Amino acid sequence: MTTVKYAIFLALLSFCVQKAHTGSLSGKHQFIFNQWQGKSVKVWAYTPSNYAPNSKILFVMHGVKRDADRYRDEWVALAEQHNLLLIVPQFSQEDFPRALGYNLGNVFIDDKYQQSNPPEVWAYSAIEPLFDYVKSTYANANNTYKLYGHSAGSQFVHRFIFFIPQARVSKIVSANAGWYTAPDFNIAFPYGLKNTMVTQDHLIASLQKPVVILLGAADNDPNDKYLRKATPAMRQGTHRLARGEYFFNQAKQASLQYAVNFGWQLATVPNVGHKNGLMAHAAVAYLVDEEATPKVLVLK
Repeated sequence: MTTVKYAIFLALLSFCVQKAHTGSLSGKHQFIFNQWQGKSVKVWAYTPSNYAPNSKILFVMHGVKRDADRYRDEWVALAEQHNLLLIVPQFSQEDFPRALGYNLGNVFIDDKYQQSNPPEVWAYSAIEPLFDYVKSTYANANNTYKLYGHSAGSQFVHRFIFFIPQARVSKIVSANAGWYTAPDFNIAFPYGLKNTMVTQDHLIASLQKPVVILLGAADNDPNDKYLRKATPAMRQGTHRLARGEYFFNQAKQASLQYAVNFGWQLATVPNVGHKNGLMAHAAVAYLVDEEATPKVLVLK
């Protein structure tokens, strides 16, 4: 075989291998992510039909039922419309049990919140290496990603901001969390940052990030069966809408205390309750627009 023919053969072989690899990652698909020091995570993904190396990457965090497949499916049409590479990691009850393992990031060993796990195995610590894996596997050229979470996923997202301040995230939406960790070092974790690894510098960095606290205007049922009724949670408000407003106001006060530019926004979605699919339609306008605030939201 001549040198020219051999070069052509290698090029065709490389093309076929790449095409087969890309084909396995097209449309709806799943993969196992284990290239970090924590437990393996199943990832539900969607590659849009017009995917290109510059397609934006969106991480979506699922709710308390750990139903990442449903969250992926509820975002598929929006991902296709806006050419988003959709990545939905599933933190199973088996490997990340209860709120301690998922909502609270697997940071602490037990509910006494005295002894912490190594940072390398925090649930929060999976996101950055997963981003690197996605960039490599999908030949994606972006240096940042978008992050959205709803309900328990919203709890994950807003705490992730505090615990992983160096994250390469460019837009963040925290939607309809049931309760919050306030940006206050005088309130004990998990309702505040006292006795955590979060430093003042971490907090100051988080307050300047591009964050939207997104609330369903009808997510105001004080008797919702999934709503935490513990006394510290009730101090934040009697329902999710009130608690989201409380959290935003606490963060705004913290930005004034530290005299830093406040990057957060508070937004409500009219006539929507605790529904991820409906909140997603409001959130995507903000996530894909690099300049403006989406007009579909009522901002405060």
